[in-house]
Amino acid sequence: MKIEEKSFFNKITEALKDEQPFTAYNHPNSLEINGYFQKGNDLYYSTKFTDSGFIFAPFDDANKSILFPLRKSETFTTVINDISLSNAKSKYEFTLKSKNKRATHLELVRKGVQFLEVTGTKKVVLSRKEEIYFEHFNVLETFKKLLINYTKAMVYLWYHPKIGLWLGATPETLIKVENNKFSTMALAGTQSYDGSLDVFWANKEKQEQQFVTDFLINELSNTSIIMDVSKPLTVKAGNLVHLCTKIKGSLSQQFSLYELIKLLHPTPAVCGLPKAEAKSFILENEGYDREFYTGFFGELNVNNTSSLFVNLRCMQVLKNQLTLYIGGGITIDSIPEKEWEETLAKSEVMLKVLA
Repeated sequence: MKIEEKSFFNKITEALKDEQPFTAYNHPNSLEINGYFQKGNDLYYSTKFTDSGFIFAPFDDANKSILFPLRKSETFTTVINDISLSNAKSKYEFTLKSKNKRATHLELVRKGVQFLEVTGTKKVVLSRKEEIYFEHFNVLETFKKLLINYTKAMVYLWYHPKIGLWLGATPETLIKVENNKFSTMALAGTQSYDGSLDVFWANKEKQEQQFVTDFLINELSNTSIIMDVSKPLTVKAGNLVHLCTKIKGSLSQQFSLYELIKLLHPTPAVCGLPKAEAKSFILENEGYDREFYTGFFGELNVNNTSSLFVNLRCMQVLKNQLTLYIGGGITIDSIPEKEWEETLAKSEVMLKVLA
């Protein structure tokens, strides 16, 4: 159902106040905001991805994927006209323990490089988190700021009283499937945007992105006809630029969405290559639970289409605390100090909307 922008944002405010599950999201380069407002606060799960609704899945597929079922939800759409921000300011205490965080992350990266050297693993993606403490946090205003600042990203706000509250602006598509046609992307390599897309990419960054591209083509070639693979392009995502290869094709009729997701998730862009070895290293060495960071989310089997995104550039809202999640791909040529600097650059995506 289409409603006015003000009414849509009011529904978000009411759902938060009443502790009712919902999600609101805006597709890249779209003027529409969509919302699922679940009836009741029961938890629903999707295991085979045959349901219709909005899926919110964790990094570790040993854990359950949360579903807002279409049949159990009210859906609303509004068109972005002129998003207005209130004068109310959130109050934060930026107690970022950067010194300790830096030392810990540098050691993790060194350990990761050593792991690659010893095992012959090609790549592992290592992450960390930052905690920001606040007195008052305005969820709706932060969501609006994400919509205003990141029009080319998949911007979302997701809440379930039994799970928590997440929001973010991700640049990365996991997979889009419409009937038997699919599209995906290999997104890797990161630099700060300096006003131009004419960027010099070092061999480490090119290699990192090529690992992701080769993995996707290899996995998809077993189940589909690859129709088109673009050349690597430099794309802008907020204050960052990445290398991106776009892949399109047709799926075999007997191939299910569940099988496709199992093949792809987690991709080398958020996990590593080979997948099993990299994931094992991450779970044993990162020192924290990623939960839904580097998982995936989006519309599942809605109007013969599934449109799923990787959960990057995101934050989790806890009681009096925000948790920001940031990471980067490690190869045998990685320099720990540069990997640390990359996480700082990526954290600016979320920090910008907290200012």
